[in-house]
Amino acid sequence: MVSTEVLLLFMTASAALAVAPGPDNIFVLTQSAIHGRKSGIFVTLGLCTGLLVHIAAVAFGVAAIFKTSAVAFTVLKVVGAAYLLYLAWQAFCAGDAKINADSNTRSSNQSLYLRGILMNVTNPKVAIFFMAFLPQFVDSSRGGISIQVMTLGAVFMITAFIIFCSIACAAGQIGSWLKRSKRAQVGMNRLAGTIFILLAFRLALSKQ
Repeated sequence: MVSTEVLLLFMTASAALAVAPGPDNIFVLTQSAIHGRKSGIFVTLGLCTGLLVHIAAVAFGVAAIFKTSAVAFTVLKVVGAAYLLYLAWQAFCAGDAKINADSNTRSSNQSLYLRGILMNVTNPKVAIFFMAFLPQFVDSSRGGISIQVMTLGAVFMITAFIIFCSIACAAGQIGSWLKRSKRAQVGMNRLAGTIFILLAFRLALSKQ
């Protein structure tokens, strides 16, 4: 089992990492501002589900493949970048219509949830980050390493969920105010599209 002291230290580090600007919280921010707070929360749920895949990969050693295999890393990286460019294209084509429309009609909660999963799972850097980050807080003298990794992963996921939901609520409130202006609506979609393009290039240029 993980000690209380280690858990507190890990929670602090996890909170700092979740708050720091990155692809995931920026994704939550833009989607919440465009579609509303509820949609941002569903995206967050998707991102956290994606974290489960990375946590399991680290716990059972699969993540090592992406660190040692250039082909596996490149394939997943290209898929992730292509998906981000697809989201950018959608945002630029939306204009102000996508924001005015009901989020349940234009983009169902299920599709937003799946979007969050894809955003997270197709980023090999997340798997490698977890493989480097989680083991630092594991003590082999305190029991099974896989159990400790999964425990720490669960703590990270809960911490990220709370922080990302807070971002979703704040961004959703700002988005509600901006929706009163068509010019602001178009600007929000263009900003989201630009951010997706930047994230795509950042992922495409990343190295193992």
